[in-house]
Amino acid sequence: MKLIIGNKNYSSWSLRGWLACKQSGLAFEEIQVPLYGDDWDQRKKETEGIAPSSGKVPVLWDDDAVVWDSLALLEYLADKVGRDRFWPKADDARAMARSMVAEMHSSFQALRTQCPMNVRRRVEGASIDDAAKSDIVRVLTLWAEARARFGKGGPYLFGTFSAADIFYAPVVSRFTSYGIGVPGFALAYMEAIWSHEWLQSWIAAAEAEDSTIAQFEAEPVKR
Repeated sequence: MKLIIGNKNYSSWSLRGWLACKQSGLAFEEIQVPLYGDDWDQRKKETEGIAPSSGKVPVLWDDDAVVWDSLALLEYLADKVGRDRFWPKADDARAMARSMVAEMHSSFQALRTQCPMNVRRRVEGASIDDAAKSDIVRVLTLWAEARARFGKGGPYLFGTFSAADIFYAPVVSRFTSYGIGVPGFALAYMEAIWSHEWLQSWIAAAEAEDSTIAQFEAEPVKR
């Protein structure tokens, strides 16, 4: 399999796709495509591997099969290796995990916009508006319920590492980068995610990148 991803410092969806591949246990080749830049519109048309997604990453090629969009990619891998590797076995836990992943996939636009993923960045107490604050409260509420109901088997949202952790890992990065204050249970969860060997590998690679994307390096807007 071949996984096409973007810049590790900035691409939250690439991180989700990459973690899904790691969780699958299957061997894959990682191909990085630098995102944006003055010639990005032209380059993405000429890069054959990302043509099916119209230039969006991640894209997974498995022989002639191609799947893009991080959630579709995760589900494709779950079909290949067994759904229990990604999703809780119990119906009630799996129902919540699926709902949390779907909500992360489709929501939290204010948080995404005002706190773009930037692994290397550190901002103390970034100024955000009420919409982003509401997103943060919603994320923390979901984390609290998952941990309280289903997290007794380990440090992750549903005890063991799962699809839910894959999809919320970039949020952990955002909270870390922008100095978002969180309660103790959330801090413990964030530390578990941040110290995971796969996240540590991704972080090291992101810090080693010498490329920057100007739009994600601008000073946060004062609100």
